[in-house]
Amino acid sequence: MLSVLDIFRVGIGPSSSHTVGPMRIARRYLERLERLNLSETVAGFKILFRGSLAFTGIGHGTPRAALLGLMSFEPETVDMAKAEAALSRLYEHKIFRFNDRDIRFDPETNVILDYDTPADLHPNEMVMEAYDATGEKIDSRIYYSTGGGFIASVHQLKHPPKDDLIVDSHKAQYPFGSAEELLGHCRREFKSIADIITANELSHHSQAEINNQLDKICDVMMQSIRRGLNTPGTLPGGLNVSRRAPKLWADLQGNPNVNEREVLFDWLNVFAMAVNEENAAGGQVVTAPTNGAAGIIPAIIRYYCCDDDAQPDRNKIRVFLLTAGGIGLLYKQRASISGAEMGCQGEVGVACSMAAGGLAAVWGARPEQVAAAAEIGMEHNLGLTCDPVGGLVQIPCIERNAIGAVKAANAARLALHSTGQMKVSLDQVIETMRQTGLDMSSKYKETSQGGLAVNVIEC
Repeated sequence: MLSVLDIFRVGIGPSSSHTVGPMRIARRYLERLERLNLSETVAGFKILFRGSLAFTGIGHGTPRAALLGLMSFEPETVDMAKAEAALSRLYEHKIFRFNDRDIRFDPETNVILDYDTPADLHPNEMVMEAYDATGEKIDSRIYYSTGGGFIASVHQLKHPPKDDLIVDSHKAQYPFGSAEELLGHCRREFKSIADIITANELSHHSQAEINNQLDKICDVMMQSIRRGLNTPGTLPGGLNVSRRAPKLWADLQGNPNVNEREVLFDWLNVFAMAVNEENAAGGQVVTAPTNGAAGIIPAIIRYYCCDDDAQPDRNKIRVFLLTAGGIGLLYKQRASISGAEMGCQGEVGVACSMAAGGLAAVWGARPEQVAAAAEIGMEHNLGLTCDPVGGLVQIPCIERNAIGAVKAANAARLALHSTGQMKVSLDQVIETMRQTGLDMSSKYKETSQGGLAVNVIEC
């Protein structure tokens, strides 16, 4: 089993598959060169992007992220001030430090958006090449950014583990490859989904480590909300999209006693948009399970698991994240959380499903009701396309997170009020999402070649 903590990764915007993944790939490639004892021989690099990484690479900040990885920055720990300074030096002097040596590197010529070569095993293909002082290629490696900050080599995608499940070296006390298996553990052990996930995590983490990591995830989420609520201005990229969360936040603060029922939408909207406006600006967020869908889970947590002073209820939030993360594992293992593979149903749809299940658990739902909430959250996002205008994670992504947060709360409510056996299972809706994603035209899967990405520009 994957660790549920791998579903929630701290990284930088605007896209986990196009930013966090490529940054990790470049950093991983440096480690490869060290293992092969090639570090002393390297005198130059080239980076090639194919598929979705090429078509939406500029708008998603992909070259920028890969360059940061090449300069040894990591998404979880990057100091953005230092990173921006390093990028400025690279673009100005065409040199960066590698292995205590200056490496000549011109981002304008050594980073290539390869629109002509089709991506092979996954739509997010990235090639790293190393050259010696004579200009001879001494190593080349193809990688794939598979969504949510996860990366894979050709070997890993060509030779998947048995039953097509993602595995690692950790043995879980209660392994599961389907929602039905997960619910079966709950029934036999009289445990909640959060209890089962915790037991699995305890096979390779202490309880203190689990709690600390969950609390850190929550803290980064809440920090991204705070920054988004208090940072006005215009988002970068050329679309001139204004940040709306600060104005809506000011309106809500100025009318604290308003009793309109619809104000619930405003609160969920403002928290979700705050995160995604931060993400669109390249700020620090948590992949939940991706950057493009990073606002849904924090919005639900902020509204339902924090008090009026924004102080988190740690116990509620741990239950929420463990439950939501367990649901996220099902999507990662049985389908995909990559917009380039599944469309936005694999990002906002999965986040909505995870948030609905997590909120239902916080409200005291039985495991079967939690699964029902997650199923409802996805069922009504099936077929959702990924068509970012201008290749930027702004339109329709920011509003889509706001809508997804409202949907998640409603899905949890519907599940709690349900009677009897649900007609559609969580496993069935995950498989339906997978099949829908495979059938969906590639122009609707994070390429900016169809949908709003085409029609908005034409208008």
